[in-house]
Amino acid sequence: MKRAGFAQPWLPMLLLLPQLTIIVIFFYWPALEAVRSSFYLEDPFGFGSSFVGLENYQILLESREYRRVALFTLFFTLCVTFFSLAIALLLAVKADKVLRGATTYKTLLMWVYAIAPPVAGLMGAMLVNHSNGMITHLFGAAGYEFRNGLNYSDTAFTMILVAIWKQIPVNFIFFLSGLQSIPVSLREAAKIDNKSGTSRFWTITFPLLAPTGFFLLITNITYALFDTFGIIDVVIKGEPGNNPLTLVYKVYVDGFRGNDLGGSSAQSVVLMVLVLALTVFQFRPIEKRIHYT
Repeated sequence: MKRAGFAQPWLPMLLLLPQLTIIVIFFYWPALEAVRSSFYLEDPFGFGSSFVGLENYQILLESREYRRVALFTLFFTLCVTFFSLAIALLLAVKADKVLRGATTYKTLLMWVYAIAPPVAGLMGAMLVNHSNGMITHLFGAAGYEFRNGLNYSDTAFTMILVAIWKQIPVNFIFFLSGLQSIPVSLREAAKIDNKSGTSRFWTITFPLLAPTGFFLLITNITYALFDTFGIIDVVIKGEPGNNPLTLVYKVYVDGFRGNDLGGSSAQSVVLMVLVLALTVFQFRPIEKRIHYT
């Protein structure tokens, strides 16, 4: 195979310079600034700062509220990741079998992907509106008073429901592409050896989808941790109070509303370390079980 050659050794670096500049300015610089700020007690208006060492981290780890937010974030991430992947896989399997109207069926399942997270949150908030929300009326018909924004469990249910609904189309697209890439000859051979569709799926189809599923597992966890910020902000109507919060939203609340810049920086550093550790864990033990064809 021919290797790409450049007449000038500086040309590749010059071509990479715009992207590297963006990465440094918008990723590495803010990350390093957050680490630096986490060791200081800073004035929110920028008039001064004092070095406090690990005091921000100590306060953070001793906080009962922070532990509660961390536990809810874990529960929220597990629910969103599992249900969005499971429902998307089920829909992809069903869509792969559709012969008539397949394009329309797939389009109806994928259009949600074009909706921005804040818009999805607004639509979810409308469905659980106290006076005329459809979901509120359904719970009311069952004898339960659904109170989004007032009841902790109800608000958590809304956040999880909207986050799952928003992420299903992305997973659906990838799962459907993975299913359609399985050779027809392999499927026909599997039908001859095993007449049970459920057994064929778990022994043949699902293992072949493992690389796609592993990729989606990482992206869905990242989505649940970070990309649901807009949904959460709209669902709780900007009034955290006793409502459930995720770690990334708590960074925003404490930093921009509580003016605790040092404490919020410490939270962001802890969150970065947790995500890094989780990513390493996913790529080390889990990826070893994945077989790429």
